[in-house]
Amino acid sequence: MIPIGSHPVWHPVMETLAYAAGFAVYKWLRARQGDIVAEPQRWTVLAGAAVGALVGSRALGLTEQWPTVMDAWRTGRMLELLLSPGGKTIVGGLLGGWLGVEIVKKLSGINRRTGDLFALPLCVGIAVGRVGCLLAGLADDTYGKPTTLPWAVNLGDGIGRHPVQVYEIIFLTLLGFAVSSKAKLQEGARFRIFLASYLAWRVIIDFLKPQPLLHGLNLIQWSCLAGILLLILDEIRVVKGRHEALRA
Repeated sequence: MIPIGSHPVWHPVMETLAYAAGFAVYKWLRARQGDIVAEPQRWTVLAGAAVGALVGSRALGLTEQWPTVMDAWRTGRMLELLLSPGGKTIVGGLLGGWLGVEIVKKLSGINRRTGDLFALPLCVGIAVGRVGCLLAGLADDTYGKPTTLPWAVNLGDGIGRHPVQVYEIIFLTLLGFAVSSKAKLQEGARFRIFLASYLAWRVIIDFLKPQPLLHGLNLIQWSCLAGILLLILDEIRVVKGRHEALRA
């Protein structure tokens, strides 16, 4: 086993570095490739993404902790729970951010697909953040199930576990190369490749996490499947709209 231990103090440090790294990559990409929308519109999109990600991450995280939420409601500690630093999820943040962007685009009359500039920064940011999840160990709810594999990690309890955070960092590295390739893709395709791939990955990797199950899947996995379904339905809508425009 590889000794890691549990060091929750590193989680907020790496989370802050994750935001900084992701934003730095975003700025570098925008300066290098340009942008399909004007700067005021881009800031509108960023605001929608930030608010949506915050709400979505918190909402799904609290839903995962439903017994804790109910206990806080009964004891009058709901505000304390809402203001606590924990209880956030990456999947909720991605889905909420996507929804937030679509809402502000609709309200602002932005008809372009604006997500491509976010694909690589999200890969980098999530990967850096996962280092914090690994170092936090048992204090973070993202650790893996027990295993006897030679690369199992000991998070301080003497039990060898799947280093699911390392698996995800490797996956995100490969996905980052894929979404930053020089291949000519349709507008918005890079972000959708990122989002669909990450959601599908989470459906798979979460089988290696000891989470409560609902009809065979945990809440994150069900949310990922819902997100994939929405992506498919939205793509069908867009393709149908193109065909109707060609016939007009």
